[in-house]
Amino acid sequence: MAAVVVPSKRCDSKSPFDLFVRGEIMHLKLFCTLCFLLVTINGCFGDDDHEMEEFLKREFSLSKPYQGVGSLGSSHWELMGDAMVTTEQVRLTPDMQSRQGAVWSRIPCHLKDWEMQVHFKIHGQGKKNLNGDGLAIWYTKERTQKGPVFGNMDNFTGLGIFVDTYPNEEKHLERIFPFVLAMVGNGSISYDHERDGRPTELGGCNAMVRNLKHDTFLFIRYVRRRLTVMIDIDGQHEWRDCLDIPGVRLPQGYYFGASAITGDLSDNHDIISLKLYQLTVLRSKKEEEEEDQDEVTVPSVDNMDLLRLGQSDEGMSGISIFFTVLFSMLGCVFLVVIGMVVYSQWNESRRKRFY
Repeated sequence: MAAVVVPSKRCDSKSPFDLFVRGEIMHLKLFCTLCFLLVTINGCFGDDDHEMEEFLKREFSLSKPYQGVGSLGSSHWELMGDAMVTTEQVRLTPDMQSRQGAVWSRIPCHLKDWEMQVHFKIHGQGKKNLNGDGLAIWYTKERTQKGPVFGNMDNFTGLGIFVDTYPNEEKHLERIFPFVLAMVGNGSISYDHERDGRPTELGGCNAMVRNLKHDTFLFIRYVRRRLTVMIDIDGQHEWRDCLDIPGVRLPQGYYFGASAITGDLSDNHDIISLKLYQLTVLRSKKEEEEEDQDEVTVPSVDNMDLLRLGQSDEGMSGISIFFTVLFSMLGCVFLVVIGMVVYSQWNESRRKRFY
């Protein structure tokens, strides 16, 4: 009788415990992968900080003791109008009516990437909305030109950062003054006083800077054709975002300056220091070639029409912002709840399958 050979039983299927362990390992790997991606993304966003060094450029900076400022041939800075130098500040205007003054660099700046830190003070006897008019920081082709735009000429060519302390357009009650805003001019764009510069502004923020006991600062950075403005006005030594606009094209070789003006209302407008830093930013060879081929000769802003479109809806900003935030929060809560329910059901089905 032939022997019956019974094949040995191979256990190809895994036990529930093995499957559970394998599943947990897969989840651990997925978690580690997500952590790695988050760290990588964070590193990408921080590239500018890691690849950038700054160097103080004294020839473009103004600080105590203001030695020789305003005198011919002995300083890099020139005074004009009612500006005067004291031991504590360069006073652009005193707290008197119908005054204007400025301080301008005599040397054109040919830096590609730079950062300006402005230590300033605005104070006076006038009560709220009974003071004016404000000060401006400039990077322009023209210099030492008197005019109506915070003590400088209208139709300027370059960049202006304005600290506007008086509201001319009273119907826009949602904008709180003082207000910081930026404008880029090409020599043919006029600043609209009656509308507080709204038609041509790139963006801005409110900044309660008058009659403060602590120091107030303005931060202006121009890197890779991106303009960033921040303020430090709370006495906490912390920068607060004001505006961040890409696609800002500024030629090299313009002049830095600061100016202020008073009218029927007045304030003391003081500059304590202007400190300019050269930023060395690492660029790829391709980026350098593209920038060399696309040399900027006239100041401009990419997608300016989109910026103006966003500003045209500002009249209903209070209500729209409230409902936008409200519905965004409700949407986030809804997504979190749905995610928790789906995860709970998936986890329960997985446990039943294994056990």
